[in-house]
Amino acid sequence: MAWNWEQHDWPNFRYDPSALVLTTREFFRRAGELRGVAEHLEPSERAGVHAELLSDEATQSAAIEGEVLERASVRSSLRRHFGLDEPTARGGAAERGMAELMATLHDEWEPELTDARLCGWQRLIVGGQRGAPVAAGRYREDGDPMQVVSGPVYSPRVHFEAPPAVRVPAEMQAFLAFFEQTRRDPSFDPIARAGIAHLYFESIHPFEDGNGRVGRAISECALSQALAHPSLTGISSVIAHERGDYYDALERANRDNEITEWLRYFGDVVLAGQARSLRFVRFLVEKTRFLDRLRGALNPRQEKALLRMLREGPDGFEGGPSAGNYMTITGAPPATARRDLGALVELGALRRTGEKRGTRYWLTPGTT
Repeated sequence: MAWNWEQHDWPNFRYDPSALVLTTREFFRRAGELRGVAEHLEPSERAGVHAELLSDEATQSAAIEGEVLERASVRSSLRRHFGLDEPTARGGAAERGMAELMATLHDEWEPELTDARLCGWQRLIVGGQRGAPVAAGRYREDGDPMQVVSGPVYSPRVHFEAPPAVRVPAEMQAFLAFFEQTRRDPSFDPIARAGIAHLYFESIHPFEDGNGRVGRAISECALSQALAHPSLTGISSVIAHERGDYYDALERANRDNEITEWLRYFGDVVLAGQARSLRFVRFLVEKTRFLDRLRGALNPRQEKALLRMLREGPDGFEGGPSAGNYMTITGAPPATARRDLGALVELGALRRTGEKRGTRYWLTPGTT
């Protein structure tokens, strides 16, 4: 079967608009809710939320492509970008590049998308990348086929083959025209626009490397344009946990220009990303209230332990912390640890489950 770009109707993507009506409605509702919940935070806390969500998106987008970034370094760069006091964390050019890309997407979602902007994004991604050097800041020029493959060398499975390099400049001009024209069309569904933009770009695969990360950045840009403010959707954070589903959906979509199934999948990813962001922001709001309620009632050990638990975020300590964890965090002897933990349970800061060695302590509802 021919790839989508080889078919006579390329790039006239077709889909059933009715399949996205409820998804798009929910997208706007959740975006409003996310913004409303964040209004309960102080400006510095709100900036911190943006830095955390963007740090997660940066590291997860890289992880989808098999690159591991130092999250603390990305987070440090983004917190400084938002004007928050933050010591410089160790990290390299790869971390700084992804942090700068996320900051650019947050601050500059409105300007026209151009070849120069996309090449600049790709340069940020691959400029400090570890491993073999690749062409940075320009479209691919190699005459060999650009293929996505898996399996052994003697029997590879080709998941996708992109258009030859000689076609890339013209294909990208058509893509950029689509992106700008649909932006000015109020009748064009925003989820469809973001999903088509991602698939369209990935089908062209214009760069030697960094296509996935740039493609997901394009989707985030499209969603921000639909909302007229940074979307903070976090699609990479969802995709990274179900990477196989993502690549399967892309592979199926690359074989046909009827893409309703792809857009359903993409819409589900967007809503899941919003749900994740909402959960995180609600957690921070509840964390502030939680600490305010306990102010003046904690000794230094208890405060240190609770702050350490809260630093784990909405998911908390895996399996729940034990008295042993408390002793490790605070340096308290066993009797003191048991006394401190009992007092935290009485204060309503923690709830206890299990018995003896199976005893675990959990943050009270509203903070988990």
